[in-house]
Amino acid sequence: MMRRITAYLFIATAIVACRPDPVALEPELRDSPLPLAAPYGFPPLVQPDDNQATRLRVELGKRLFFDERMSRTGTVSCGSCHQPAEAFADDSPVSVGVEGRIGFRNAPTLTNVAWQPSLFMDGGVPTIEMQILAPFDNHDEFAFPITQAAELLRGDEEITELSLAAYNREPDAFVITRSIAAFERTLISANSRYDSYLRGDANALSSDEVAGMDLFMSSETACASCHVPPLFTNFDFVNIGLYEVYDDIGRMRVTDDPADNGRFKVPTLRNVAVTNPYMHDGSMSSLEEVIAHFNSGGAEHPNKHPSIQPLNLSEVQQLQLVAFLHALTDDSFITNPEHRP
Repeated sequence: MMRRITAYLFIATAIVACRPDPVALEPELRDSPLPLAAPYGFPPLVQPDDNQATRLRVELGKRLFFDERMSRTGTVSCGSCHQPAEAFADDSPVSVGVEGRIGFRNAPTLTNVAWQPSLFMDGGVPTIEMQILAPFDNHDEFAFPITQAAELLRGDEEITELSLAAYNREPDAFVITRSIAAFERTLISANSRYDSYLRGDANALSSDEVAGMDLFMSSETACASCHVPPLFTNFDFVNIGLYEVYDDIGRMRVTDDPADNGRFKVPTLRNVAVTNPYMHDGSMSSLEEVIAHFNSGGAEHPNKHPSIQPLNLSEVQQLQLVAFLHALTDDSFITNPEHRP
């Protein structure tokens, strides 16, 4: 894994083309900074020094995010598995890549990905820019060297002009990874009915949703100890007792530590009602099924987190928890035309 990460770093930072002279831009191609402010109550949003968001960087990244030329067959893009209407997740248990090849994990949501300290469910990649290299390298996803994708893009006059305007260089690995990462950092969601309730709209939540919220935040369920507001995750890696034996060993793939067998990153619950199916393998189709799992205490596994114990919630309480999770849906986020090609 360390060799792979080192290779990613080399490609992402050391492939440096000779920079052309700055181009004389038409007014519509003149760039400008695009401030990304953290919503109220959120931690600060930190951007890399070499990839501060600008209008054209984000525009270029959005185009490449939905560009199927990124894959060997010209049929799969980032947006194929991270769909805007699904809060940039996938509605399939496991995503499908080139030639119908099946991956091995459910595609996670990109909701508020700018705050993620590591990427993938096992935390194997530390930055968004580096993560973007992974599908190119993956036989079951793009199966297409990023250098060849960049060569294709250099034959596109409009993309090349945008690349020069945004990064002062023609399309290459640096431009592809940085621009898509710049776009993904704009995928900020903080406008659910739960947020409206916190801002003082007492009518934003129903009585069942308020009861579910109280349960969620209570020591009785301890949901909020892992799914910590406002991001509704603590970014930790936890074995929730999904299986007695895991086919996918989770974080152990990265650390080679048996104590990490079956541990996966705690996912954000923002927009969770539209990101089904659930779990790392897409094995649960509904929130009711997820709540029932936690209510039961899960399967026995030596690495199961000690907080995963039977909750003994009533059927009504379980439904109230589900109702609250629906209140975390940000309709303005999943319908935002700025998030579409």
